[in-house]
Amino acid sequence: MKKFMDDDFLLTTDTARHLYHDYAKELPIIDYHCHLSPEEIYEDKRYDNIAQVWLKADHYKWRQMRWNGVNEQYITGNASDKEKFSQWVKTLEGAIGNPLYHWSHLELRNYFGYQGHLCEETEDEVWNLCNEKLVQKNMSARELMKQSHVEVVCTTDDPVDSLIWHKKLKEESFEIKVLPSFRPDRAIQIEKKEFLNYIEALSEISEINITSFAQLVRALEKRMDEFAQVGCCVADHGLEGVLFEVFEEKEIEVIFEKRRKEQIITPTEIRKYKTALLLALGKAYAKRNWVMQLHFGVQRDLNRNLYEKYGADAGVDAINNQFCAKEFGQFFNALNQEELLPRTIVYSLNPEDNAAIDTVIGCFQGEGIVGKIQHGCAWWFNDHKDGMIKQMTSLANLGLLNSFIGMLTDSRSFLSYSRHEYFRRILCDLIGGWVEAGEYPNDELLLKKIVEGICYYNAKKYFNF
Repeated sequence: MKKFMDDDFLLTTDTARHLYHDYAKELPIIDYHCHLSPEEIYEDKRYDNIAQVWLKADHYKWRQMRWNGVNEQYITGNASDKEKFSQWVKTLEGAIGNPLYHWSHLELRNYFGYQGHLCEETEDEVWNLCNEKLVQKNMSARELMKQSHVEVVCTTDDPVDSLIWHKKLKEESFEIKVLPSFRPDRAIQIEKKEFLNYIEALSEISEINITSFAQLVRALEKRMDEFAQVGCCVADHGLEGVLFEVFEEKEIEVIFEKRRKEQIITPTEIRKYKTALLLALGKAYAKRNWVMQLHFGVQRDLNRNLYEKYGADAGVDAINNQFCAKEFGQFFNALNQEELLPRTIVYSLNPEDNAAIDTVIGCFQGEGIVGKIQHGCAWWFNDHKDGMIKQMTSLANLGLLNSFIGMLTDSRSFLSYSRHEYFRRILCDLIGGWVEAGEYPNDELLLKKIVEGICYYNAKKYFNF
């Protein structure tokens, strides 16, 4: 029997162990999509206890605690940090097979030096150990990033954000690049009741009075240029799906004006508006040589009671199965026909979409860019062992795995860089298994290049970092 989470955790062959320990393990991290707070990075945030690090904004953990019947006061309520930690421990000890079990223990090992396993019997020991460590100098936000060998972080930022913290970090010349990502979801969500208030906010910060669709695009492009001044080169979109509805340009102005006057717009008009704006944004990204990210396949805020109490990201989202491969392809084709298809990363929350994604993006590769259109790593409900293997296997079957830009954290926690270790171990085990099965040659130089590329160098080159 193997020891629980030893040095060769998840590495089942000699080749896998060699690839991980000799090539993947020590590489720097490029975290090109996360939800870390630039303010907390600038202020070098510190934590009073492990519950603040683990439970404050982690909807992954909140879902599991609710599944375990934990009362909401111990999740998002006013219970003490120690009480919340205790309820998390009771939940975690039964989370066999869940990636949270592995991530939590990797974090305990990597940052706190704890080699045991967390359960009710060890709860006080771990609580005391972690809290004693957290007061040490090397446990602040910036120091945790340095410990993790982080080289670049791309946060998630709305076009109406002032970018004040990014500007301060740039002026300070912090050794880790902390760059904004442009996330214009609220400009796209014309059906939302908050849309008109958002347009007002965008008008104010862009200093463009937005009374037409053309002015909206101009305001967003102006903000892009201001984002670029602090290093932004990545855009991100959270979508239900990548859609495509044929439209006439004059229709979009009519639709926008109807919404400004608070008149009813039809589902088809909503689709036309969203198609038009996504295409306009895609072209703007291509002209600036930015990377466009498309995250889709999610149903958000399903439990309305919890959403109304706690707002978005309360842990009540789920997979959506309404992906349309035809519209997905039409969207790319429309940009490509104008030679304005930017480098793009595609993520679906539904693993059933893997093969369709890989075949569609295979139609739009080339132009001297290795892996121009990327199938992004297994995301959110899929960033577990099975999900990662399925995503990488599909990419290998239908495309070129060696061009893959690898893992991201998609997290709000400064301890989440252990997810990169988790991914790297799974990657090396997958490749090592193919080699030992005789499905790929045991060629040292080729294997080194593939593993190091996926873990680090491909992303560095892809984003021009």
